[in-house]
Amino acid sequence: MGNGLKYDVNIDLANETKKAMADALETNNKRVLNKIGAFSSLYDIKFDEYKEPVLVLKTEEPGSKQLIAAQYDKLENVSYDMINHLINDCIVMGAKPLTVQDAIICGKMEKTAINKIVHAISDACKAQGCVLTGGETSEQPGVLQDGTYILTSSIVGIVDKDKIIDGSKIEEGDAVISLESSGIHTNGYTLVRKIMKEYPEVLDRKVGDKTFVEAVLEPHRCYYTAIKDLFDKGIITGLAHITGGGICENLNRILPKDLNAEIDASKYQILDIFKIIKEVGNVDEKEMLRTFNLGVGLTVVCKKEAVSEVINHVKQNGINAYKIGTITKGNKQVMVSGEFDWNL
Repeated sequence: MGNGLKYDVNIDLANETKKAMADALETNNKRVLNKIGAFSSLYDIKFDEYKEPVLVLKTEEPGSKQLIAAQYDKLENVSYDMINHLINDCIVMGAKPLTVQDAIICGKMEKTAINKIVHAISDACKAQGCVLTGGETSEQPGVLQDGTYILTSSIVGIVDKDKIIDGSKIEEGDAVISLESSGIHTNGYTLVRKIMKEYPEVLDRKVGDKTFVEAVLEPHRCYYTAIKDLFDKGIITGLAHITGGGICENLNRILPKDLNAEIDASKYQILDIFKIIKEVGNVDEKEMLRTFNLGVGLTVVCKKEAVSEVINHVKQNGINAYKIGTITKGNKQVMVSGEFDWNL
């Protein structure tokens, strides 16, 4: 053959990498009707236990946290981030997560890195009782630099129509309960990276028994196993995943138009990682509240008489929980009053 241009994508390596993924996609779930290698995944959707089944669909990516994860060789952490964030966005509708499809886009395919990512994604799914059924791995030289990975994933969940939790049943007097985050989760990393660059001394700070970077890369907590057994009790009227925009721009999304959520800042148990970020970066309190979860990863709105039951149930499942507010008459706003405690 001649000495013409050579195709930059190594098809043999791609095939080898995909073969190595096979064990991550192995499942005993009888609803999965085919295996890796098929053009699409087949999933049996006959659910006799649901009277009026509604599918819950969501797509997610882990944001700029990927850059820090790649820099410190912790791509498995950000894989958990992506799936746990994705599942949280699904379950706040009262849904059961079923299947996940992922996409991994890279500049140069590295077999070890790709398989680390896929196995972490699969393990994160299995931990929440759902299954990774497949996806796409795309090598794009010239589009992305070598060593750069862009991750995304989509989920399908299911909920009975009359058991959807969308905030429409929230009433005046209901309580707002905080479920503690594991850390920064997946929002605010543009600011975190800026602080790490401009104030490199922050890397020497300890957050409990973790280094600053370890605390920054702590995977996003998933709340499904801690709250799923409460769904059928009829005591939860709303669920809000606290992501970008903080509590004010996430809890308001589920409020009826004539109600407010009154949040008491003095009740917040702010995690140390946020206190350090505020101190080192001299970040304004309003910016902190809008950018980060501050330790409140999920808010549960419930009947006032069910507060103790919800808190005790969540704590029995290993997650700290406490009341931070009340639903009042208003116009679909989250009103924060009181003083945050920023002391380390």
